[in-house]
Amino acid sequence: MTTSISPTKNNKVSSKPLTKSNYYDRWTDDIYLSPTVYKRYQACEAEALAEQAGQWAQMDATALLVGNYLHSYFESPAAHEAFIEEHKDELKSSRKPYKLLKPYQQAEMMIKTLDEDETFQQFYQGDKEVIVTGKIEGVPWKGKIDCLNLDNNYFIDLKTTRDLHMKYWDTDEHKYVPFVTKYNYQLQMAVYRELIKQTFGIDCTPYIVGVTKQDPPDKAVLSIPDEQLGWALDDVKAGQQHILDVMHGNVEPTRCEQCDYCRSTKTLGDIISIEDLVD
Repeated sequence: MTTSISPTKNNKVSSKPLTKSNYYDRWTDDIYLSPTVYKRYQACEAEALAEQAGQWAQMDATALLVGNYLHSYFESPAAHEAFIEEHKDELKSSRKPYKLLKPYQQAEMMIKTLDEDETFQQFYQGDKEVIVTGKIEGVPWKGKIDCLNLDNNYFIDLKTTRDLHMKYWDTDEHKYVPFVTKYNYQLQMAVYRELIKQTFGIDCTPYIVGVTKQDPPDKAVLSIPDEQLGWALDDVKAGQQHILDVMHGNVEPTRCEQCDYCRSTKTLGDIISIEDLVD
């Protein structure tokens, strides 16, 4: 039996408003598309569908928690304290002296390198964790902006990465690309820009503040060429209906056969030539 999501995602938007407390609730993903969900389906439709239906959970949430640890710090002291309290059992060692686990010690270094940077402090000014919604060709979308500065027409997204200058091979483009392209952050920024424009009537420039997990961390403010933002929004317009069809059970989800979900549910099938193991 094929998994599907209840077909509520259409032109009708829930009367229940999105808030910081419910933004990540699963029911909101049945009503709104988001860059995060969209990219999950791009990576593997089968895994994304199972996860959204509550039948699968990511095996290691550490990377997500590290990112949220950093984000909550720059949101507000109260938000950071609340995050630490909520996740205290996951952040610290279970044995004395109950220190922060290594990934979160690393997050502390990333926070420190940004917190002590005067340019960052001047640049990262505006409203934090702003929820925006809108429609892209009739489909409801949601987004959450790390830092929105409407007075100066820009917004910022914080990203952690291994190395700012690491190259990733793109099998579609047949060339090396930076981490921003690898993880399709240009799509996220394009959608956010569109939703901000619909919500506030202001066209804002997106920036990414990247900070690395190196010791000591590296950091940079990154811009994305307008043409890449345009291509990314076109990708959304062209691909969103297919993703909705997969969610609603109208189309069988494609398996990537490489992610955690596909490996855990795989059964042996066709014999594979060694020449087909690597793209």
